[in-house]
Amino acid sequence: MTGNSRPLAQLLIIDPQNDFCDLPRDWWPLSPLDGSVTAPALPVPGAHADMQRLALWMSAQGQSLEQITVTLDSHQAYDIAHPAFWQQADGGAVAPFTQITATQLRSGEYAPRDAQQLPHCLQYLDALEAQGRYKLMVWPLHCEIGSWGHGVHADVLAACRQWQERQHRAVRTVFKGMNPWTEHYSAIRAEVPDVQDPATDVNEGLLACLHASELVVIAGEASSHCVRATTEHLVEHWQGDLSRLVLLTDCMSPVSGFEQAHVDFVQRMRASGVRCETSTSFNI
Repeated sequence: MTGNSRPLAQLLIIDPQNDFCDLPRDWWPLSPLDGSVTAPALPVPGAHADMQRLALWMSAQGQSLEQITVTLDSHQAYDIAHPAFWQQADGGAVAPFTQITATQLRSGEYAPRDAQQLPHCLQYLDALEAQGRYKLMVWPLHCEIGSWGHGVHADVLAACRQWQERQHRAVRTVFKGMNPWTEHYSAIRAEVPDVQDPATDVNEGLLACLHASELVVIAGEASSHCVRATTEHLVEHWQGDLSRLVLLTDCMSPVSGFEQAHVDFVQRMRASGVRCETSTSFNI
């Protein structure tokens, strides 16, 4: 504990990015290429309000935060979970929000556009499904590295900047998802680590950074996927009292259609000893 009896606290913000936020239309930028409006690619219902609540909480609690860590989902257009990677049996495009199973791949219903990748894809899907956590989802192209959608929600970015200016330290940034051959929902490790890429295996540095704090407050998007996966892996590798982990449940929301995954996740975390609080009731 610190001298004023407050715990040394860290805020972990998972993927607070424009592409995941249901931003008002007047927040959407114009493309410099053709003047068209750029909309969030994978907006989570309620995420904009989540991030605004989080920013207010950060402004009020920032003096009590020793560290802020922000994770950023970071992808290329060509990615095993994006449409550019896949085709249907007739060569047609695979629509976003299509789930692909190992059985469908073996039957030829779907195939990688690069036929040489078929053995790898089969191996990957078998390993993914054996874990029982997720099946492969083809998402819309999102959080493309360098794009507006990859950027941080404006209110959260401003709150991070304010904290840095007042505390005289930098926000820690963790990039995930840059390997196109595996899904990387969790900031702790990819769903199926790539043996040729150590960055997809357990992020021991991040775990050590989080465990060094007496209290880790968790918020971000989406509670059905990246928040869930990161928190579950954090609990799996945590050493000590799980009440040191706090979920701000009103600063996270599920992807549409995955509401039950959110409910189940919060229930499991509460049962494990993780504290489930709200931004309006929780003070450090």
